[in-house]
Amino acid sequence: MKKSLGYAWKGFKTAFIEERNLKIHVAAAVIVSLLGFYFHITPMEWIALVIVIGLVIALELVNSAIENLTDLASKEIHPLAGKAKDMAAAAVLFASVIAVVVGLLIFAKYIR
Repeated sequence: MKKSLGYAWKGFKTAFIEERNLKIHVAAAVIVSLLGFYFHITPMEWIALVIVIGLVIALELVNSAIENLTDLASKEIHPLAGKAKDMAAAAVLFASVIAVVVGLLIFAKYIR
């Protein structure tokens, strides 16, 4: 168990260092969390934020893993490799849009 956590932490650190988009998502998560504390959002609002933040960051990590594996498996440009990368990126984009919508629904009443 301890080794598994170590590998997972190593993977997160590697992705954070190497992936610009993960840094952006983590920064957005920190900002949104600080806003949550500032506006004293409700426990249910926290649950929604934690779920969408976790989903976006998890999908960004999976996207990065798919990109790395695809690059390893196919040194040449291949249409299926491009499809795999594009679909993984689309998953992150979709989750990010949903997260923005959830954030707007939560914070709109506090910002007025």
